Parts: sequence; C-alpha cells; structure tokens
Amino acid sequence: MTQNSLTVPVEQENNDLWTLLRLLRWVTTYFTEKGIDSPRLDAELLLAHTLQLDRVGLYLNYDRPLLAAELDKIRPLVKRRGQREPLQYLLGTTEFWSLEFVVTPAVLIPRADTEILVEEALNHTGPEGQLLDVGTGSGAIVISLASERPTWQMTGLDISSPALAVAQKNVARHQLEKRIELLQGDLAELPQRQYDLIVSNPPYISRQEWDELMPEVRCFEPQLALLADNDGLECYQQLVTQAQTRLNAHGWLLVEIGYQQAEAVKSLFLAAGFKDVFVRKDYSGQPRVVGGCLY
Repeated sequence: MTQNSLTVPVEQENNDLWTLLRLLRWVTTYFTEKGIDSPRLDAELLLAHTLQLDRVGLYLNYDRPLLAAELDKIRPLVKRRGQREPLQYLLGTTEFWSLEFVVTPAVLIPRADTEILVEEALNHTGPEGQLLDVGTGSGAIVISLASERPTWQMTGLDISSPALAVAQKNVARHQLEKRIELLQGDLAELPQRQYDLIVSNPPYISRQEWDELMPEVRCFEPQLALLADNDGLECYQQLVTQAQTRLNAHGWLLVEIGYQQAEAVKSLFLAAGFKDVFVRKDYSGQPRVVGGCLY
C-alpha cells in the first residue's frame, strides 16, 4: 500500500501479504501524517467495523491475511478518513449517554460535552412532565432523557427534514415511538402547547470562529446546526423570548453554550425575566450550560 495511491498489493509471496496487523500499523501511520487526532484508535475502529470484529478481535486475528475483497472495502474508507471526514459518519453510528445512535451528515455528531446538558435536565425534572428539545438533530438528547425518565412525554423539534429522518430512526431503534413526538419547524411555529422543561443545543458558532474549526467539523458537519449570527448569540436571543410563552409556571430553559458565551447568555436570560439563572461547567472546567426558571 502506498501512501499516495492507497493501493494495497495482494501477492502470493508470504512476505508481501497484508496481514491485519500490518494494515493496522500502516493505516495508523497514514492517519498520523494526515493530522488525525487519534490515529491508532481511528484505525482500530475503522478496521473493526469493516471486518465486523471488535477491537479485541483485531488483535486475536492479527496475523490473518486479508482477502482482496476486504482490502477493497477498507481502502475507500481509509481514504475518506484521511481527507478528514468524521469517523462517526464512516461508521454510521456513535455513542452518547451509553446509547448507540445513527448519524449521517444530515446531523451534528453528538459530543460527550453535551451530556452535561442531559445531566442538568435530569436535575430539573420531577416525576412527570412535558419536555421539548429544540433543534433535536439526531435525537440524542431527547432519547437519552426519555431513557432516564420513563413517565415523561417528550417532543423533538427541528427545522431540518433530513435531520428528523435520522432522529426517527433513532427513536425507533430505542423503541420510544410512543413517548417521543418529532415535529418539523421552529419554536415560533410550534402548535400552542406548554412544557415543563425546554432544552436545546442550538447553533452557537460565530462567523469569526468558523474558519478556525477543525476540518472534520467545518467541511462535513451541517452548517445549519453550527453557525449563528450576532456573534453566535442569535438562537439564544430567540429561545429566551419564545420560551416565555411555552413554559409552564416554574418551568426551566436549559441550553448548551460555547465556552466564551456564559456571561452573554446569562445576561439574555436575566433580561428576559428568568430567575435562578446558573452556569454549569463541564468536566474540563469550561462553561457548558446556562439555565433559568420562569416563575
């Protein structure tokens, strides 16, 4: 296999055979040279997925020669990852809140940082209630919450039809069709109904920050789910206004934020009349969630 052409020679002489371990080492080196953050892990996950093995299975079969058909399946995926296409899109799934979710380029890839929003939502739910997830994307947030609060009824809202199609697959995968309703539109267009808790991981990347994003994000993830005007605050400005007519008394609005936005978003909450406004940091010490209550 050459690094430029990604050609895998399969020859009869034993010293020219591509064993699993040999290919794993080559792919790891290739990913390193392409600037991939976790080259060995990505190589393991990509080969395990293609060969239908787990990561332990890769090493139990490390000396197995690979068939030409297997190399043909692996080659285009390695090339695409080398071009910085996200591994999760290549695998077609990702893990969030210890659950597996289908992901495609129609949806933002769920991040571990967003689990802080799930934690805070669980801290602000009672025995029963109605919850709305604005900008649900893959459905990761609302499905994770539904898995923890079986007596709650939940709604996922998104303006993107392709994103909702992915969310629907995930709702079905976790057998939550009876408890999660998916709707298309924005909060202003939603049929009049009230909620006890509204959560959202809205677009919050400013145009100034856009060019600084990693290629995996900037070139492949949906801009609609990432980019916001007004220094990244546009969606928060809309949410704090629209939530006032959608929340029940003592209802909470919780949003994920960028690490530099805490004070600006907190000010928006206070100006809109929210009480008990707080900022929750993630496990690396960065501000991650802002929340407030309407009495």
